[in-house]
Amino acid sequence: MRRASVVVIGGGQAGLSAAYHLKRRGFADATQNQDSARTFVVLDAAPAAGGAWRHRWESLRMATVNGIFDLPRFPKPAIDPEEPSRTAVPRYFAGFERSAGLPILRPVTVHAVREAGPDLVVESDAGEWLTQAVINATGTWTNPVLPHYPGQETFAGRQVHTRDYVSASEFAGRRVAVVGGGISAVQLLEEISRVATTFWYTRREPFFRTDGFEPEVAGRETIAKVVADVEAGRPTGSVVSYTGLAWTPYAIAAKERGALERRPMFTRIEPDGVREADGSFTPVDVILWATGFKAALAHLDPLHLRNESGGIRMAGTQVADEPRVHLIGFGPSQSTVGANRAGRDAVAALIKHLSAEPAGNRR
Repeated sequence: MRRASVVVIGGGQAGLSAAYHLKRRGFADATQNQDSARTFVVLDAAPAAGGAWRHRWESLRMATVNGIFDLPRFPKPAIDPEEPSRTAVPRYFAGFERSAGLPILRPVTVHAVREAGPDLVVESDAGEWLTQAVINATGTWTNPVLPHYPGQETFAGRQVHTRDYVSASEFAGRRVAVVGGGISAVQLLEEISRVATTFWYTRREPFFRTDGFEPEVAGRETIAKVVADVEAGRPTGSVVSYTGLAWTPYAIAAKERGALERRPMFTRIEPDGVREADGSFTPVDVILWATGFKAALAHLDPLHLRNESGGIRMAGTQVADEPRVHLIGFGPSQSTVGANRAGRDAVAALIKHLSAEPAGNRR
């Protein structure tokens, strides 16, 4: 069993920010120096740099993403707005990793984090690490939300989640049910409706803002709402549940083509289509579940961090009742700017925590 004062789980933007600040504050590479008083390591499940951006669909260009905030002291180079985000962002992340010289082990999948007296044990497919603290930055990409509807297993067509989507061309000429009321659902609906017959289903009537959406103002309002939820231990919702939808160019284009005609959720899935809320039947070839993601935290389940409502009560980046565990890229820090700040804040808090421990517990 190897040792590290801090183990960072996840190598996306939040994890890279935490790693940068750990190194800047004097933590040594745990893979090379086991004798240093303070060490750290990053365990990342991906085979290369880029986090979830490596998996974005091919047509998502840099011009249409919501914005990538610079990593610490590493400005983004000039990026072609027409370049796919799945290549541009990982290239930028890889450059940051090289420049910062971070101890990242990959591909390493963490299966569980467990109690070990005053410490924690991080169990992975590449061995175990004994650590005093964990900064978790695993994001959401590996935990897609997949609703279940009666008859779903009988469907003879194809079912696809957003995470498996590549391009609209694979649906050309088909009849496609797009399920979901978020940003990705609207983006994919607009794209697919150019080459296929689409039907849009949501549980609730989508809310499009008409009040002159200002990203900075809306961002501050959203963060305040999410902070209130996580501090109270309430499960957080999707981004759109806090902000509503904006009339972006792709939303306007979908509306002009008649693709934004929302239908109430179907009640049942049948072999050749879906049974509508009014009892009628609509034949479809594909169901695209644009139903979002939840935080990928199953490996932390042995620590029993969740409350009876399924939420995790937070105090800043720290789990309120567990000072050894910080969650970043979670709740209010899911944005790229929030992830950067959360990495810095988690490191500052952990330094205070480690400094307050009895000398005999330090490694």
